[in-house]
Amino acid sequence: MKNTIYKRVMSLACASFLTVGMLAGCGKSGSAAGNSGKVLIAYTDTEDAFRAALADGLTSGAKELGIDVAMEQTGDSVEKQIALIEKASQEGYAGVVCRAADAATAHQIELAAGDMPVVFVNAQPADDQLKGDRYIYVGSPEEDAGRYEGEYVYNKLGKPAEMNLVILKGEKGHSATVARTSAAKNYIKSQGCKVNVTFSDFANWTPEGAYEMMDMVKKVGASYDAVICNNDSMALGVINWMKDNGVDPKQIPVCGVDATADGCQSIKDGQMQFTCQQDAKGQAKAALEAIEALSSGKNLSGVKGATKDGKYVWVPFNKVDASNVGNFM
Repeated sequence: MKNTIYKRVMSLACASFLTVGMLAGCGKSGSAAGNSGKVLIAYTDTEDAFRAALADGLTSGAKELGIDVAMEQTGDSVEKQIALIEKASQEGYAGVVCRAADAATAHQIELAAGDMPVVFVNAQPADDQLKGDRYIYVGSPEEDAGRYEGEYVYNKLGKPAEMNLVILKGEKGHSATVARTSAAKNYIKSQGCKVNVTFSDFANWTPEGAYEMMDMVKKVGASYDAVICNNDSMALGVINWMKDNGVDPKQIPVCGVDATADGCQSIKDGQMQFTCQQDAKGQAKAALEAIEALSSGKNLSGVKGATKDGKYVWVPFNKVDASNVGNFM
């Protein structure tokens, strides 16, 4: 059974390596140090608008920087991700950029990588799983996104003494889900406002999931002054539900995160009210610059946004509402 699974994984890996090699062209095949100079990008999926943009940014960014990459989509399979990274290590790859299927498995990924440096992107491992200039994380500070959402809602509702909130969350256990949700609530509470979360559940980043959750909100009779979502896709699902159910989104703020094209268009159209730009292209570029440096035996000092301890590269969020949405379209 193990041999069968291994053969399947290797077959998929080989096919994908060839495909990415043809797409990326020759580039500067030795620009990243190592036996082969090649970098593995182990990626989960492109089902969400942001993750799709991040994947595109990694592919196009590698071409621009002349980094020879093999990009593998692994889905939610930790086992497949580990097997691919082990194979890359055995074949003398220079490094790994990884959107972990489960950030809690960071140590397993690092063991599988052997002598290769690992750049985690978009799914943040615990701090004690990182090592300066060796195993690092590139992303945006998730607490900022949640705080910005909370700040917008609090101000938009006139700085009330009390408010009812619906909060729709992304993937259970994901670092962004946890940080964005808690930061939004904590900001509002820090302003002396009593927060009543009348409904909260996981909509798994999707508009369909958010629509279903809003059906549940209606079914249980939960009242709400605003809806805070962990991403734009869910916020747009809420907007669609409101349209279908006679609720005016101009009267009830709906907020998201990512500043996707559809999210920004919704703000421009006067529907969604607020989002934060999570810079997919910026994260991709930073991850590639980081792995290029680390796989060449350098540190992160030359990478914009790197922390002094060499564990993180931060790409900031930007606030987006009706007043500036045109700058993000």
